[in-house]
Amino acid sequence: MPHPPRSPHTPGPSGLEPAALHEIALERALQLPATALEKPFGPEHEVVKVVGKVFLLATELRGTPIVTLKSDPRDAEVLRENVPAISPGYHMNKRHWITAEAGEGLDEQLLLDLVTDSYRLVVAALPRRLRPIDPETFEDPRE
Repeated sequence: MPHPPRSPHTPGPSGLEPAALHEIALERALQLPATALEKPFGPEHEVVKVVGKVFLLATELRGTPIVTLKSDPRDAEVLRENVPAISPGYHMNKRHWITAEAGEGLDEQLLLDLVTDSYRLVVAALPRRLRPIDPETFEDPRE
């Protein structure tokens, strides 16, 4: 009996589908408080900021959708070593940023968590008076 067709959000055998990467990441980013979508580098590069600070870049690299996110350096190292779909941040500081593409080890939940973590890290670096949330106690609205 044939399997029903997968939606673009359903991970394939090797992880998240490329067609869903940007949609899932951008949707999640824009659910977070005080975020804005901009295209400062042209229509093919979507940038999400919180209080004017970048925490997500969505673009394509050689025809492949990618998302670049801020990451704690220790977490970034572990992710790069253990998740084939995660590499050092494309055109960013390789210690503090990661790039995710659809593929082995990257499922929807991990991508959502990476976007939220990126947001929290950037908010934590803002002056307290500008923070839209407390990054230490912020609860994921999906929970």
